[in-house]
Amino acid sequence: MKIRDKNPIVQGLIEDLKTKGIKTPTWLAVAKGLNRPSRKAYEVNLNRIEKHARKGENVIVPGKVLGSGNLSKQLTVAALCFSGTATEKIEKAGGKVMAIEDMVKENPHAKKLRIMG
Repeated sequence: MKIRDKNPIVQGLIEDLKTKGIKTPTWLAVAKGLNRPSRKAYEVNLNRIEKHARKGENVIVPGKVLGSGNLSKQLTVAALCFSGTATEKIEKAGGKVMAIEDMVKENPHAKKLRIMG
């Protein structure tokens, strides 16, 4: 898989996820989601997360989380980046915002993880 992103931090993250993907295929899917052209990068609104995620679940977005919509469930959301409103709304609902790297360290076996893209 050729790495498309020019950002060295994202390149390192993709490489790390590919090596972890050998043991846990979920991380390989996240690496593929991150390795998209910038014009096709994932952007997920909170209303979509609200619709598809269950309470207490870990949600990972291989892209950006946007603040359109409301969130009423307590979720842990990991993404490449968040808008300011999205961060506020997730924390107001009792959830947690984290980077993808932190999610990999906290949940290496990808248990109760939902990929949204």
